[in-house]
Amino acid sequence: MSPAAPSPSAPRPVAVELVALTKRYAQGQPAVDAIDLRIASGSYCCLLGPSGCGKSTTLRMIAGHETVSSGDVLLEGRNITDLPAAARGTAMMFQSFALFPHLSALDNVAFSLKMKGVAKAERHAKAQDLLARVAMGHLAQRKPGELSGGQQQRVALARALITEPRVLLLDEPLSALDPFLRIQMRAELRRWQKELGLTFVHVTHSQEEAMALADTMVVMNHGLIEQVGPPHEVYNRPATEFIARFMGGHNVLQTPAGKIAVRNDHMQIAPASTGSAGIGAKVTDVEYQGTYVLLGLDAENADGRTGVSVMLPEAAFADRPYTLGEDVRLSWAAPHAHALAA
Repeated sequence: MSPAAPSPSAPRPVAVELVALTKRYAQGQPAVDAIDLRIASGSYCCLLGPSGCGKSTTLRMIAGHETVSSGDVLLEGRNITDLPAAARGTAMMFQSFALFPHLSALDNVAFSLKMKGVAKAERHAKAQDLLARVAMGHLAQRKPGELSGGQQQRVALARALITEPRVLLLDEPLSALDPFLRIQMRAELRRWQKELGLTFVHVTHSQEEAMALADTMVVMNHGLIEQVGPPHEVYNRPATEFIARFMGGHNVLQTPAGKIAVRNDHMQIAPASTGSAGIGAKVTDVEYQGTYVLLGLDAENADGRTGVSVMLPEAAFADRPYTLGEDVRLSWAAPHAHALAA
């Protein structure tokens, strides 16, 4: 009799755990400041934040490409903090792809096995199989300069996978691609992660990219983790003013009870002449975005005036256009106002 399958609600085992992980350089504040993080096995985790927040440094410490000042990195319960990169059970896919220009795609993928002394026929067979899995088998003999950006990325992915890592680390792997290809490739990354069942830890500065890919988003700022959670939770319930502003699509307003965040598509707008309830505002910008119109406004606030945006469906704006300089009233339903931490 086969064992019972685990309950769908049972927590996944932890693939990567960071314990008080810290990176200090010679001067200034720590680049990463005693962060704790648990990444579930088989999940897609995105480290997200502005430049200088510590996300890439964190990834490099997991990979073994950056020394740890203090704290620990655990992989499936094994402390790998002081192990060399090749002995960790991780593989890294770099932003630049870092392919050898003089080698074919096949030899690029097989290179690490060559360094380990694996026979040519065996390493080529394994490399060819991986190239086929990323739809590049027919281009195995081409050199990187003969491949498009998306094709080079597939080769880089196959090269990372040939070491059979437990965790794949991705350092802004889509940033070098044009916008259309970026959307296509992030869908492929998500599909590959699900098919392979590996844990992916992906660094990005793009909120859109993180929301499209991640099971878990880790938002960092000034070397600290500000919020961890599924994308819908982080977007709809930002923990802090920084997250609300960084994620975009939110208005941060000061009320007598404290600061709140309201999504711009949850704001209600009416001409001032209607006498509607709410706060006064003046239209300062009108941007047509296709399916919606984005209005910029200068609005009343408990501690002065503040910039606010309102997203109106195209049809609603067509029924009642708003013009620059027009006085309006803004309001929102109470359930749509999310209190922010002080």
